[in-house]
Amino acid sequence: MSSSVLLMSMSVDGYIAAPNDGPGNPGGDDFMRLHEWYQGPDGEFGRPAGEPGAIWDELHATGALLVGRRTAEQVDYYGGDHHGVPIFVVSHDPGPVSYDNVYFVNDIETGMAQAKEAAGGKDVLVHGAVTAQSALAAGLLDELQISQVPVLFGSGLRLFDVLPRRVELEIVRVIDTAQATHIRYQVLR
Repeated sequence: MSSSVLLMSMSVDGYIAAPNDGPGNPGGDDFMRLHEWYQGPDGEFGRPAGEPGAIWDELHATGALLVGRRTAEQVDYYGGDHHGVPIFVVSHDPGPVSYDNVYFVNDIETGMAQAKEAAGGKDVLVHGAVTAQSALAAGLLDELQISQVPVLFGSGLRLFDVLPRRVELEIVRVIDTAQATHIRYQVLR
């Protein structure tokens, strides 16, 4: 059975985007600090060595992506290709996108249902703060893979700024490295 899994890197103080995040500066000033754990010495993204490589493998084994419009726009809808899977964008106002693999949905429930169907039994990758918060509120997010990076941003965009209720989590796995502590949680219902 497919699970929905949020995969995010964040600062110790809870930020997933740095100050001055916006169009033209996706992720904000020094945003890449949150993603150094999976960059090679040449600065290119790739499978990290050692135990964190499992996170990269899990990400690339997902069968669909569910993302909010703001996040999708900032990365140009992943160029229509996020590891070859369908991309479902939650938005009440679909934009003019010409990528064949990008589908707009009006709400989180429809988006998750369509993404799970398209995933064909594989997990659904979830990206974006608002999408994560909406999925949690609707009881549709199954797991969180948080890579907590040892930095304090002090401002920016927080991952869990607004939640409608308390959410209990169970720690499923911890991978501790010098670059980040990678914690996988299961959402308890």
